[in-house]
Amino acid sequence: MVKVREDYATSGNGEVDIGQWVSHIAQQTHLDNPEQLRRACEKAAVIDLEAFREDRQWAPGASSFLTGLEMAQVLAELRMDQASLVAAVLYRCVREERVPLEDIRKEFGDEVAALINGVQQMAAISSIHHPLKGNVLGQSEGQLDNVRKMLVTMVDDVRVALIKLAERTSAIRAVKDAPDEKRMRVAREVFDIYAPLAHRLGIGHIKWELEDLSFRYLHATAYKKIAKLLDEKRLDRDRYIKRVIETLQTELAASGIKAELNGRAKHIYSIWRKMRRKGIDFSQVYDVRAVRVLVPEVKDCYAALGIVHTLWRHIPNEFDDYIANPKENGYQSLHTAVIGPEGKVMEVQIRTQAMHEEAELGVCAHWLYKGTDTNNKSSGYDAKINWLRQVLEWQEELGDLSGLADHLKSDVASDRVYVFTPDGHVVDLPQGATPVDFAYRVHTEIGHACRGARVNSRIVPLTYPLKTGDQVFILTSNNQAPSRDWLNPSLGYIQTSRARAKVTHWFKQQDRDRNIVDGRAILEDEFKRLSLYDVDLSELAKKVNYHSTDDMFAAVGAGDLRPTHVANVAQQLLVPKSEQLDLKLSTPRKTAYDTESDIQIQGVGKLKTQVAKCCKPLPGDPIGGYITVGRGVTVHRQDCLTFLNLCEFEPNRIIEVNWGGTPAAVYPVDIDIEAYDRSGLLRDITQLLSSSRSDVLSLNTLTNKDENTAHIRITVEISSLEQLARLLAQIRNLPNIIDVRRKRG
Repeated sequence: MVKVREDYATSGNGEVDIGQWVSHIAQQTHLDNPEQLRRACEKAAVIDLEAFREDRQWAPGASSFLTGLEMAQVLAELRMDQASLVAAVLYRCVREERVPLEDIRKEFGDEVAALINGVQQMAAISSIHHPLKGNVLGQSEGQLDNVRKMLVTMVDDVRVALIKLAERTSAIRAVKDAPDEKRMRVAREVFDIYAPLAHRLGIGHIKWELEDLSFRYLHATAYKKIAKLLDEKRLDRDRYIKRVIETLQTELAASGIKAELNGRAKHIYSIWRKMRRKGIDFSQVYDVRAVRVLVPEVKDCYAALGIVHTLWRHIPNEFDDYIANPKENGYQSLHTAVIGPEGKVMEVQIRTQAMHEEAELGVCAHWLYKGTDTNNKSSGYDAKINWLRQVLEWQEELGDLSGLADHLKSDVASDRVYVFTPDGHVVDLPQGATPVDFAYRVHTEIGHACRGARVNSRIVPLTYPLKTGDQVFILTSNNQAPSRDWLNPSLGYIQTSRARAKVTHWFKQQDRDRNIVDGRAILEDEFKRLSLYDVDLSELAKKVNYHSTDDMFAAVGAGDLRPTHVANVAQQLLVPKSEQLDLKLSTPRKTAYDTESDIQIQGVGKLKTQVAKCCKPLPGDPIGGYITVGRGVTVHRQDCLTFLNLCEFEPNRIIEVNWGGTPAAVYPVDIDIEAYDRSGLLRDITQLLSSSRSDVLSLNTLTNKDENTAHIRITVEISSLEQLARLLAQIRNLPNIIDVRRKRG
């Protein structure tokens, strides 16, 4: 049903009676200070009159004063607060640069000014939908910056989005007599952006009005046809609905159910959409005849449903329980279609009064929780977080804004977590995100200064995976410098590309000499932990596509090159490519070597082989063989001390060996851990090994009481050097760990 602009009460001289208008608004929503709203109206009226005197005329819908009143009226129907109404009244004056925003701030306060500024930022949507000539969509930095501000503002205060909806509602009501080009442009924008926005916010009556008005201009022929069909049957339909209501009211009262019944107007666009979706004609649209039943409690909904199905035969596959399974925007109701009196099909909707208010007002019934009750977890407010989560996905993909309208209308959502700031604001993050990711989402400088985190009032490590509902507080220091460890994926500090890009950018701004020093230290530490020695750094730099070792070190220090990748290439350099082992993670686990296929002996055919227990070589390690007496060939790492002694004293028993092409799935490796002793140290290590799915073959602990240190040696089965690097990094990240490395023979 199309809603037309309302006439305002006027005084004797034909001007709007502001006092009477404010009194009317006060009957619809609570006003803390009606005098402030009156002053805002008077200021807007004076500014509007001055503009008229300058231009000597108003274009249709161009009166900023009347537009402001209409916006405020829309917001009053949504029961918004006084600050929202004052901002709506003054918004057009500021947007048209008739009055500086700073003047509004001084006269009406920071809250009103912030709301107006937020709505101005939302004008970026229009520029996205109608980019300026010569501007490639999605590539204007100013446009992207506006979208960033818009999104952040909307999350901080949803009233901004509601004021913008009121402004667009007023705009599409006003274009009835505008030129076709403007009417189509406004209608397309409203249909693609703002009607879906109202749907996401759960504001039913705004959504329906925007859909019907924009449909009226975009598809005039279809609109007029359906409107005519509805009008032709209106009197018969009204009599029919009245009869149904009387019958159902009697039965509900007899069962002790207090209910409010009324006919439900069917919106023209929803009829057309259903006809298109189901491929049916107008006569087959069941809910043209519709009754809405409002009851006090949820149990009454299902009791009323039983009475409806007792009175009239239910149509199969035409029942939806949105109470048990609410829609994504929080909508709840029971929908059923039945064959009513005279064999005519009709729809019955059943919901509680609270559900009806939610359907009509949506987020407006809950926005106050954001600022006044951070502990409130009402289902209505939680349902709105889902919408906020999807909006924030645009911020992750700001390079591609052309799909904004499709994204608004899409019901598809990826897995996300949404957490709270200390002030109760919602922050959206991917699954697995950490406090570091959260810090960079809140603000870049907070991310740089992050040194710790409290989640739900408990100190947690910076690698802690956040969960939905967590409240996060970031501990910062005055030294705003991120840690280079954050860029190491094995350590698990960062999961989002946004945070990684921020950290990488910070290091790129630092001095090259420092990056070289830091990069060298990072690689030396990585090589030492993995027991990679005698690496040709010049050759390694070429293999990772850098001209010199300094360039390679600088790239690692700046975060452009991952140390795990360099270590993997270094390991490959130590073994000829033809001899490298291609480990398949999908290979079934084995706990022993297939000695005939894993190790090949150069020049002597197949001999019995065994892996040396002193160094436990891993596939890909440089290895050598020692011919024993009666036990075949023992295979050592080439840097094993035992093997080096054998090479010196019994060189005639040393033979060349290499890894074969069919590896076993897992191999034992010794890990040495040095740590300051503490309660629960061994438990934390074993839990980490269990969570990483690493099988432990042996574990030995030696404690030094004098120095309060512990030496732990663990033998685990792993499948690759990459897995080993990841495991070592995770162990090193535990509290009290001094050093962790692969044991060198």
